[in-house]
Amino acid sequence: MSAELPKVVDERDAVAFEPAPLDRSARFYVAGHRGLVGSAIWRTLENEGFTDLVGRSSSELDLMDRGAVFEFFEQTRPRYVVLAAAKVGGILANSTYPVDFLSDNLRIQVNVLDAALKYDTERLLFLGSSCIYPKFAPQPIPEDSLLTGHLEPTNDAYAIAKIAGIMQIQAIRRQYGLPWISAMPTNLYGPNDNFSPQGSHVLPALIRRYDEAVKSGAEVVTNWGTGTPRREFLHVDDMAAACLHLLEHYDGPQQVNVGTGTDVSIREIAETVARVVGFEGSTEWDESKPDGTPQKLLDVSKLTNEGWTAAIGLEEGLRSTVEWYRAHLATLRE
Repeated sequence: MSAELPKVVDERDAVAFEPAPLDRSARFYVAGHRGLVGSAIWRTLENEGFTDLVGRSSSELDLMDRGAVFEFFEQTRPRYVVLAAAKVGGILANSTYPVDFLSDNLRIQVNVLDAALKYDTERLLFLGSSCIYPKFAPQPIPEDSLLTGHLEPTNDAYAIAKIAGIMQIQAIRRQYGLPWISAMPTNLYGPNDNFSPQGSHVLPALIRRYDEAVKSGAEVVTNWGTGTPRREFLHVDDMAAACLHLLEHYDGPQQVNVGTGTDVSIREIAETVARVVGFEGSTEWDESKPDGTPQKLLDVSKLTNEGWTAAIGLEEGLRSTVEWYRAHLATLRE
């Protein structure tokens, strides 16, 4: 099987693209459809009337296997693609396994983007992460802060992989004239999140920690760091709605920030989680552990100007996420 890419499009033959509603009957591949973001996108697309959704679990299709990815695209030929598949984790996982986070994500991205290019995917959305921005970027962080300073060391390998994805999308737009786009979500949470002690992000980690304290009758919960860093949290169903909105309304080379435009301290979010799960003990902070970036609030004015704003409030989203977590305890990944 050949993995050659298509020839360069002559700019004189390029057809102007105007964003418009997507064809609900067209084949739509969601890469990573069982993960936090991918499953939310799948739900949103189903609710919006898309009838030919395609997804493959990692056991069915290893996205790091280039030949398998090209064969999959040759067989399915999706018209639309959202690339939500990635190796993700919190501070501990990123700090411990930087090679994995860099190498695995680069291979996933290059394989999927190259195959989508060869097999004529019309519209593609690449999903990155707000960790692509410099550690000391201005707050809130505008899109043009990309590549203007040093990254946060605890997740720089993952960030570099995602930056490479943005650059590949921009290169494809320049070289082949395709209307592919990128979106950079803030910290996400919701159904199908990773709640494992070793691999989770801060909010699911807090949910599990406080919920287990309630069940065990523990009087004290200890969290990492000082609790002073500030973070923005977006419910994943809002993220999925934003993705579809961008696919239907936005076409441009610059990545688009996706968030709420507001943030809270880690200490505040811990207090909220404790209240939602019913923990009545005390919280202590292990200041020997890293805090990570002091603040990471996205400037979402670009997205707002495109006509979209988040709809799910933080406490509302937390309550539904805790309910989902408790209902799925027996099947959660460790």
